[in-house]
Amino acid sequence: SSGINAEYGGRKKVWLDPNEASEISNANSRQNIKKLIKDGLIIKKPQTVHSRARCRKNREARRMGRHTGAGKRKGTANARMPEKVIWMRRMRVLRRLLKKYREDKKIDKHMYHALYLQSKGNIFKNKRVLMEHIHKKKAESARLKTLQEQAEARRNRSKAAHERKQARNAQKHAEIFAHIEDNAPEEES
Repeated sequence: SSGINAEYGGRKKVWLDPNEASEISNANSRQNIKKLIKDGLIIKKPQTVHSRARCRKNREARRMGRHTGAGKRKGTANARMPEKVIWMRRMRVLRRLLKKYREDKKIDKHMYHALYLQSKGNIFKNKRVLMEHIHKKKAESARLKTLQEQAEARRNRSKAAHERKQARNAQKHAEIFAHIEDNAPEEES
């Protein structure tokens, strides 16, 4: 009997025909038992069903947010979803974005470094906030650049006008002096 148990996986898995109990008890060799198995007096019982249907159904419900209220929670919020893991995920997302922007030449290395440190300092709570900050910074720097260019152009224009005015004044002075010098000898004679 122990041979059958080992072969079929335990006593629960073996069915012995109750009507042929005496014949089965007389079997004392592997050969006899093999014959009984062949005749159908000893049968391996089928596997008991262990359905996962209920489990799947419950898991689907939990994905929709059911059965996760305060009464179902055993651990602290930090034990269920550690703050450190959330922080690591956020840092990785922000740093990945910064790296991508630097490689695409959307930000220079100086801006990258400043934003990297700000990210580490918990300035940006998510990717969207960081992107908005970058766009704002770029717009601000572009505006300052155009203002500087305009101021430079204005300075150049005023400088050129000043030079022209000086040249005109110098020419006028030269004409006046020339006219005076022309008239001076006539008065002497």
